[in-house]
Amino acid sequence: MTALAPPLATFLREHLPRERRASPHTCEAYAYSFQLLVTFAARRLGTQPSRLEIEQLDVPMILAFLEYVEQERGNSARSRNARLAAIKSFFHFLEYRLPACLDQASRVHAIPMKKIDQGLVATLTRTEIQALLDAPDPRTLSGTRDRAMLHLAFAAGLRVSELVGLRVDQFDARAPASIHVMGKGRRERVLPLWRETTAVIRAWLAVRPRGLDTALFLNSAGRVMTRSGFEYILAKHAEKAAAAQRSIIGKKVSPHVLRHSCAMHMLQATHDIRKVALWLGHVSLQSTEAYLRADPSEKLEALNAASAPNLKPGRFRPPDKLLAMINGGEAENYAE
Repeated sequence: MTALAPPLATFLREHLPRERRASPHTCEAYAYSFQLLVTFAARRLGTQPSRLEIEQLDVPMILAFLEYVEQERGNSARSRNARLAAIKSFFHFLEYRLPACLDQASRVHAIPMKKIDQGLVATLTRTEIQALLDAPDPRTLSGTRDRAMLHLAFAAGLRVSELVGLRVDQFDARAPASIHVMGKGRRERVLPLWRETTAVIRAWLAVRPRGLDTALFLNSAGRVMTRSGFEYILAKHAEKAAAAQRSIIGKKVSPHVLRHSCAMHMLQATHDIRKVALWLGHVSLQSTEAYLRADPSEKLEALNAASAPNLKPGRFRPPDKLLAMINGGEAENYAE
């Protein structure tokens, strides 16, 4: 039997950040997945997490954990698959270090991912976006910061991890102003900014506390803004914007909805999915095709380009009264 703690610590502290050069967000997500897993397994086995052994994380235990994630925690199939991906990555790590775990690892790799419904992306209209951007009060320090964050998140279509991970030196104020983004998978991109977005960022930098963290956006304690911190700020301003623009009521306004809204508005403006993929930092156009499915204007162009089939002319003839009575008042309609 092999203790779980030493190899798991090596996987999370050395393998992910140093060998695989995973982003801080990925490292945090994997660590949280294993926090859930070892807590679940220890409770199920009646032991302490530090005393767990690798052999105890067999397929039945992992399947029970995945069911717990969905049924009791109420997570989506996408979250369930993310937890499973972290587990599979760990067992792939073990294959080259603990040959005795090869058979167990192959069984874990055989656990299938759950299929996910490909729903339409959620977006906000231009009017709703404007109401959201107008919600922060620029007369206050926090309002100036929040307005800059919301403008930049929408204008650049940033992931929340990209937004909160920005440093001051990644903003280039020289005309035309731009932002240097370190994206998912360590892919970098430079995005030009609207004059309005540049103006609100400059307004924030003019009042931003000095001599503190190098992060572009700071929380009230003067430290780097967190994902949950921005989500709270966004929810607060979305509630205020809903009072001015009632169509927002009932919509889930998340950081990724701002990214989706940016992509949709850019697609409608350019009609070029490649430019949208380049702006968002997508590796494959398959990730960007979701916006084509959600944009009705793209289908309308195809509809207008094709000709509809002709309709055969006919004249409506009322149903026979006797047949209508026999059928309980219902009769077929005929066309000549």
